[in-house]
Amino acid sequence: MGLSIGLCYDLKDDYLREGFSPEDVLEFDSEETVAGLEAAMAGLGHSTERIGRGRELARRFVEGERWKLLFNICEGVWGRSREAQVPALCELFDQPYTFADPLTCAITLDKAVAKRIVRDHGLATAPFSVVSSPDEAVSVQLPAPFFLKPVAEGSSKGVTGRSLVRERRDLASACRTLLGQFRQPVLVEAFLPGREVTVGIVGHDSTARVFGVMEVSFTDRAETLAYTALNKEEYQDRVAYRLVSGEPLAEQAHDVALAVFRALGCRDAARVDLRCDATGRLNFLEVNPLPGINHVRSDLPIMARLGGTSYQELIGSIIDSARSRYGL
Repeated sequence: MGLSIGLCYDLKDDYLREGFSPEDVLEFDSEETVAGLEAAMAGLGHSTERIGRGRELARRFVEGERWKLLFNICEGVWGRSREAQVPALCELFDQPYTFADPLTCAITLDKAVAKRIVRDHGLATAPFSVVSSPDEAVSVQLPAPFFLKPVAEGSSKGVTGRSLVRERRDLASACRTLLGQFRQPVLVEAFLPGREVTVGIVGHDSTARVFGVMEVSFTDRAETLAYTALNKEEYQDRVAYRLVSGEPLAEQAHDVALAVFRALGCRDAARVDLRCDATGRLNFLEVNPLPGINHVRSDLPIMARLGGTSYQELIGSIIDSARSRYGL
């Protein structure tokens, strides 16, 4: 039976009209993404209604509106707990919704907190430090080279060709640049030189299953050998994707990603990013409990497509997981 589904999202064009910069809205969704979701849900027999951003959702909740299910892809605007805002509203107003709860959304956006929890579960992650000022960079006790990123951003925001810092003498300057640009601490990791994979998972609790392990490699046109914002944006020229199966890396990625998914409390769907150290051991990079869902260019739909799963089937699996959790 079809459901009435509300769509909650942050639309890039809305924020650009309000004076936000293109970098500010990097994580937000395009009209193409929302339209693609609507088409997929219509094909599954569901009726949809556009809601928009979290503030609009709050207004409509106060006015008494509800939906059988809210499909949430809101990133939020400010703060390291911004991805938790819409899930928290849903729980406050007793509204069933897709994807992770507020706690998981908050801890996974802060990459250092997520790495500490993963590490406490006995899973490998690159050694790291959190730098809140350029002076703190001097005391970082990690071997060079380093890899730097803002501690609480998504969509590779702040990850550029300058994120790989090869010499210790350049670390403070690189941290100063990121601190000034993003006004938040910098995650400094020991660089992992090996292969990189991203793992797609759907379901929840015991029903969670891996539906794809996709290797991310870089062409000679890539900005650098990392999944930077530019490489991701121009993926057709700069990135090569292939599904990995039938080899030890795929088996290891399957097991590690599922363990991460469960340790961090993800549900319905998530994407887990892993990279090998010099010995070939996969290390946790980060997890996206609100994975990009554009039907053409987002990683989760790309790996589904490579594995023979249609976009509509992928969206159906996410909705079915949420329905099962709520008994809808």
